[in-house]
Amino acid sequence: MSESEYKVADGPGKFLQVVKDGRRLKDAEWTNGRILLSNKRVVLAGNDGKRTLPLSKVASLSGRYDVNQTVAKVSDYVTIQMQNESVVLLSLGENTEEFEHKLYGALLDQTEVLVKHPAVKGGVVQDTTFERARIKVDDDQLNVAMSNGEFVPVELDDVGSAEAASLEVQGETSPVLKTEHTVDEASVQTYFSSDSHTCSILESLLSKEARKSQGSVELSETEKRVLMALYSGVASFEIPDFLGMDVDEVESIFERLVEVDVLEEVRKRREVAMKTRGRNIASEAINEE
Repeated sequence: MSESEYKVADGPGKFLQVVKDGRRLKDAEWTNGRILLSNKRVVLAGNDGKRTLPLSKVASLSGRYDVNQTVAKVSDYVTIQMQNESVVLLSLGENTEEFEHKLYGALLDQTEVLVKHPAVKGGVVQDTTFERARIKVDDDQLNVAMSNGEFVPVELDDVGSAEAASLEVQGETSPVLKTEHTVDEASVQTYFSSDSHTCSILESLLSKEARKSQGSVELSETEKRVLMALYSGVASFEIPDFLGMDVDEVESIFERLVEVDVLEEVRKRREVAMKTRGRNIASEAINEE
């Protein structure tokens, strides 16, 4: 390795190529070997030699890619899509998730992006502008260090949605990733803008986290009204007066929404905070109004 290149992860695993130049390889087989990750590349070393995947050529990381039974039998792997329309799968057994997290870090850490925060707060568009920032992937959050001195932590398990768009940024149409999460219990959207490669990798990370909280749950119209009020910034203890409801009824709804993993209880007598799934449901309900 060169002086500017350093090792991030290294361990035994297996890998296979399932797509080559856009063509699926249905007879692909796993190759046992060693998988090394540096800040510049992934190296796959097997009995047939080495293969290098430059991080600058990674298009995205994605979920399962079951092309045959050989692949389907493996429960955990990382799918790397390259810019040349090749797809490679990597599995490190019980260490696969940790490796994937380090891979995201190698791809994104210290990358300079433009950030608009908050772009939207409580469903209301804010008068903010794009500022330069640097991002870093930590164990459980995406850290955003703004050039104006502000620090914005995006908790990965709190991401409600990640939507790619093209918007005008500093006078030019650029790729933008709209990310919904919470800050001080308020729902906000933070906009990230960068080159298409960085936005694609960032979308892979945040979309993966958002999908974990998007399981469906059936709610009554009254329960949705409570969620919409919370989503709009009404404090939980103000809900009865705000919606003209009985306190005991609201308490019962809170208990039901905690049970279905839409709210979380902050403390007894009764204060609650919205979870990611709850924000998604409230946002959809508001859009249907």
